[in-house]
Amino acid sequence: MEKINPDLSNLSKCFPDNFTNEQIAKAQTIFYKKLADSTHRFYGGKVQIIPKVSLYGFNWFNVWYTPGVSKVSTTIRDNNLESYSLSNRGNLVAVVSDSTRVLGDGDVTPPGGLGVMEGKALLMKYLGGVDAVALCIDSRNEKGENDPDKIIEFVKRVQYSFGAVNLEDISQPNCYKVLDVLREECEIPVWHDDQQGTACVTLAGLFNSLKLVNKKLEDVKIVYFGAGSSNTTCLRLNIAAGADPKKAIMFDSKGALHSGRKDIEGDKRFYRKWEICEKTNPNKIDTIEEAIKGADVLISLSKPGPGVVKPEWIKAMNDKPIIFACANPVPEIYPYEAKEAGAYIIGTGRGDFPNQVNNSLGFPGILKGALLVRASKITDNMAISAAKSLANFAEKRGINPDNILPTMEEAGVFPNEAAEVASQAIADGVARISMNWDEAYNRAKEDIDYSRNLTNLLMESGFIKKPPQSLIDEALEFAIKEVS
Repeated sequence: MEKINPDLSNLSKCFPDNFTNEQIAKAQTIFYKKLADSTHRFYGGKVQIIPKVSLYGFNWFNVWYTPGVSKVSTTIRDNNLESYSLSNRGNLVAVVSDSTRVLGDGDVTPPGGLGVMEGKALLMKYLGGVDAVALCIDSRNEKGENDPDKIIEFVKRVQYSFGAVNLEDISQPNCYKVLDVLREECEIPVWHDDQQGTACVTLAGLFNSLKLVNKKLEDVKIVYFGAGSSNTTCLRLNIAAGADPKKAIMFDSKGALHSGRKDIEGDKRFYRKWEICEKTNPNKIDTIEEAIKGADVLISLSKPGPGVVKPEWIKAMNDKPIIFACANPVPEIYPYEAKEAGAYIIGTGRGDFPNQVNNSLGFPGILKGALLVRASKITDNMAISAAKSLANFAEKRGINPDNILPTMEEAGVFPNEAAEVASQAIADGVARISMNWDEAYNRAKEDIDYSRNLTNLLMESGFIKKPPQSLIDEALEFAIKEVS
């Protein structure tokens, strides 16, 4: 056993030598949950607001507030687009959730989602140079039901304070209506990261995985296990990128989706699932055992594992099977087990395993690109462009079965992604201002560098305190005890 480093880089080596792979995987999950609880208490959350303007004396409040700010108000009144230049609106995102589908924990009540939403804001700032505010709302109506119209109304009313909205952790089927309505009726981009972000990064991972196995997207058979908002959007975006819908089979908790599923057809709330029923699985295959035979790819976004995806499924797949088991916080099958069953490539949503297929690679750069050109929406073309950007970035520095995507540590990936998205927004006609690729890249890089340098400065100066080593050691001891 090693002593754990403050950066947690050697965590897997800090467990007893007699721990099995399964025990190490379980212990890592327990460790991160325990440390998250103690460090969030230590800091009191993850984000704060600090001034970005000079304050050389109290007379400057006459500039930043009254009477000087009256000029700002009337200028924006006469031309609302000036709000992008005279306020932080152009670089500000609202992270909106009703907290009804948080990770694998389900409905955690409105304030229960704050941890995730603040985390989203932290990632946006550090990775994308984007400011963000967590807004967890109560979407219940007078009957006590979670009502999508409540979220729609809220977002439409607050949109004028933000440059974009990131929807998060809204349960299905409400999430479909919320996104589809707001994308069309808001004046700013509305992005649902659980749907579009996950789909974008999954597509990027699929692009590079197929390169490694020498297969084409239009030729492969793909099985989708789980029919929530993430996986249904993965399927839709994959088809938009060239996948054959007739070679796709999706499963929900009641079985395979196909045109014979009258339970889905009869529930208009699940119109996105019914679209899939009509487009895919023409032979109406019903069982996962039959569907998985000869499949090239399994994309699982269902429920936390392990034990959800069976080794025998992988053994029944085509040569060099590609497995994305991306449930959080625990994948449907552990990577070591998938490899033992014959998986050529295995990706999860976890950063402590190889091939993190996680939307953290997507939304910071995608939203930054949309903000740079003041886009009115984020199109599917922009999402596909971001996926290609991620895949190409990784391919240029080299890919292999355990390294199919960039990591968050590769800072260059985000300004590159932002520039591609901004360029595609201009091409799609949804941008309010124009700039070339280099301008978008340099603007994004400057903001990202600023965010990272500011954070590092605050850490070095002690204004952001270092967490006590005792909290890390206690979390490690707790995890070992729980698993032993």
